[in-house]
Amino acid sequence: MSLGVCYYPEHWPEDWWVRDAARMREMGIEYVRIAEFAWSRYEPDRGKFDFGWLDRAMDVLAAAGLKIVLGTPTCTPPKWLVDAHPEMIPVDEQGRPRGFGSRRHYTFSSRAYWEESRRIVEVIAKRYGHHPGLVGWQTDNEYGCHDTILSWSETDLKAFRDWLRRNYQSPEQLNEAWGNTFWSMEVTDFEQVTLPVLAVTETNPAAKLDFWRFHSQQVAGFDAMQCEILRAHSPGRWITHNFMGFFNDFDHFAVGDNLDLASWDSYPIGFVERFPFSEAEKNRWALTSHPDIAAFHHDLYRAVGKGRFWVMEQQPGPVNWAPWNPVPKRGMVRLWTWEALAHGAEVVSYFRWRQATFAQEQMHAGLNLPGLHELSQGGREATTVGAELRKLGALPGTRQASVAIVYDYETSWITRIQPQGTDFRYYELVFRWYEAARRLGLDVDVVPPGADLKGYRLVLVPSLMHISPAAEAALAAAEGVVLMGPRTGSKTRHHGIPPGLPPGPLSGRVGARVLEVSSLRPGLADKVKGAVKGSVERWRERLDTTDGKAIATFANGDPALVIKGKLHYLAGWPDATLLASVIKHVSAAAKLKTVALPEHIRIRRRGDLTFIFNYGEGRYTAPPGLKPVLGSRSVAAQSLGVFKSTKA
Repeated sequence: MSLGVCYYPEHWPEDWWVRDAARMREMGIEYVRIAEFAWSRYEPDRGKFDFGWLDRAMDVLAAAGLKIVLGTPTCTPPKWLVDAHPEMIPVDEQGRPRGFGSRRHYTFSSRAYWEESRRIVEVIAKRYGHHPGLVGWQTDNEYGCHDTILSWSETDLKAFRDWLRRNYQSPEQLNEAWGNTFWSMEVTDFEQVTLPVLAVTETNPAAKLDFWRFHSQQVAGFDAMQCEILRAHSPGRWITHNFMGFFNDFDHFAVGDNLDLASWDSYPIGFVERFPFSEAEKNRWALTSHPDIAAFHHDLYRAVGKGRFWVMEQQPGPVNWAPWNPVPKRGMVRLWTWEALAHGAEVVSYFRWRQATFAQEQMHAGLNLPGLHELSQGGREATTVGAELRKLGALPGTRQASVAIVYDYETSWITRIQPQGTDFRYYELVFRWYEAARRLGLDVDVVPPGADLKGYRLVLVPSLMHISPAAEAALAAAEGVVLMGPRTGSKTRHHGIPPGLPPGPLSGRVGARVLEVSSLRPGLADKVKGAVKGSVERWRERLDTTDGKAIATFANGDPALVIKGKLHYLAGWPDATLLASVIKHVSAAAKLKTVALPEHIRIRRRGDLTFIFNYGEGRYTAPPGLKPVLGSRSVAAQSLGVFKSTKA
């Protein structure tokens, strides 16, 4: 378990590099990521290369004993390339070009940009692929950042039509799949297909869903192209990509299939502003972040990386891109670092080594103050973690959790295409279910639909709108208790209502079907009583039970929670009270040992170690039977403790 840092030698005088590298090693930093934005620095014009500075930088870093992660530069195509291929520029939903002047100014639909990307990746792979300091590669940077997955240009339309030809073979099959008899939307040639945008009113949801699938598959293909080149010219080095938080615009599991390990960029306080918390919650967690934001993504990206993940960019202080960017409370950078390690991170790498003094990110903190050789507060906390890691030694491996939560990117797309209720946000629903399980002291694995559920005592499915054959088989084979939430099984692959009504292919296993649904505006709720108590808000379903048993009902007697065997179906969006009650009920049914935690305390186990994290203000005393190996039994505010069981 190690620390790393993102370093930009091209931003600083060359005579600083040796000193910077030496100080990194003194702090306990072992890895350094470089050059992911440097295309114009080493190819200022097409075919005219200046690699001298990067050669020297890599040699300096390697000489200091640092292990180098080299980024491919395709996130930032230089101006000469944009001028040569203006058709590569993405276009927003209103038809406006998103041009040169920042980053991610390309559409994945541009074949010309694919070829230019292929060329530059091959050039750098051949030049640096066997460098003795190089241990790994990062493809591109933050696919989709700044809402750049979907693009609506003529280049995208041409590529979309080609994708439709490959997937449907004939206009007749396309018409059938999309239901184009509605509103006379039938086409007789693929060239008649238009972009599903800028119509008089809502465009066809089936077309929108395919458009999203098309773009998502392009991302995975673009990444696979780079990985193939890197493996050919740089054998023995691993490949990753740095994903983002609360971002669902492409299927991350598909990109993960290309990689040796996943990584993600952890900005816990910045993400507080991006999540639809209430104002009271945002203020509550403004200086520490919510205790489940980073943890949820650690568990997600451990799944994307098939058990292996890094934090490639760890927030070291205030960021620059959120509506408000406060300084984290003292101790939080250390806490976030240890939290990532507790969830299985192999490396936690901070962004960035030194705060920039120029350009767009000059207000983003680093481990060093702007333009200086002087540690920031985050830098001092990273130094503390480095010393603690040396003292504690290697951490044990992670184990399968007792609880799995199914996460599905297509469900996110479907609920945004046709939400039916403005505040039905899939990622919020999943996060709240995850939070409720963690409030009971449970470890949680995130899994994709169709994943093997063997060994999980409790499987949470907050919503899974399209049940694929693989997902149906996995849920049928699940050994533990399964809890499914609203809108599960409510759509076919082509965004239609399934035969026999929702939950579609699971109706027989659930013993109920959904007759009608109601989206509830803020302030409306429907009370639930029985085996669980609380209310549903936002979304309420009316169930017709066949051989399922209602163990909780709404005020009018309609089933609210139905059970058949080990399968449970919850017919609405639960408020906090009902959600806590339901998760506690199914945890008990699964015979899980739980502990009710305060809102600011979380527990995570890694091998034989137990980690306790305190996001609150007062001290928290560890439960009996735990012996501290880092910290004490009384865990201070904005701190953590690492423990071993005293039981044989």
